[in-house]
Amino acid sequence: MKFYKWYFLLFVLLFIVECLIALYVNDAIIRPYGGDYLVVMLVYCFVMAFINKPPVMVALASLMFAYLVELSQYLNLAVRLGLGQSKFAMTVMGSSFNWIDMLAYTLGAITITLIEQQRSKNKPVLHA
Repeated sequence: MKFYKWYFLLFVLLFIVECLIALYVNDAIIRPYGGDYLVVMLVYCFVMAFINKPPVMVALASLMFAYLVELSQYLNLAVRLGLGQSKFAMTVMGSSFNWIDMLAYTLGAITITLIEQQRSKNKPVLHA
């Protein structure tokens, strides 16, 4: 396990953007879908800040995590766990299932995978 400052800084930046969206944006596009698009990248950057695993594997794991959160919304898990009155829990876990959210998560995972593939192509190769 090693700490990767670059990914952690990206995580912090994405976290700030997510908080700003949650607190101050109330529109029909960014608030409902932009945050979902970015959240997979947020989770990805957090994980990559601490482990060195293949980017595709981490992107898929981040996507599966987002899908599980969305499934918990479908199952109304926050309320079933007695957290329905907690604004924090309802914000983190969400409260309503939406197939478009699944698409936004998927697009976020695809984006981060494409970015990482492009980065790996641009890295200089050192020959012995």
